[in-house]
Amino acid sequence: MRRSKDPQPAIGAAIRQLRSKRELTQETLAQEAGITVGHLSMIERGLANPTWGTVTTIAKGLGVSVVDLAKVAEKFEG
Repeated sequence: MRRSKDPQPAIGAAIRQLRSKRELTQETLAQEAGITVGHLSMIERGLANPTWGTVTTIAKGLGVSVVDLAKVAEKFEG
């Protein structure tokens, strides 16, 4: 996986916040989403942008809709 040339850290921050709120480890969420822990870590740190498919599986793993995930991400956009 390559680092993004144009990272979007808001989605990563939203994922991290929701994951922490639900007391999930990166390992658990990564397994639920079918991605590696390293990939999830890079997304959360704003170093990689997830594909749409990855966003949907992460949202499912978090127990939220993509719309709700986007609403949380909007709070981190600056």
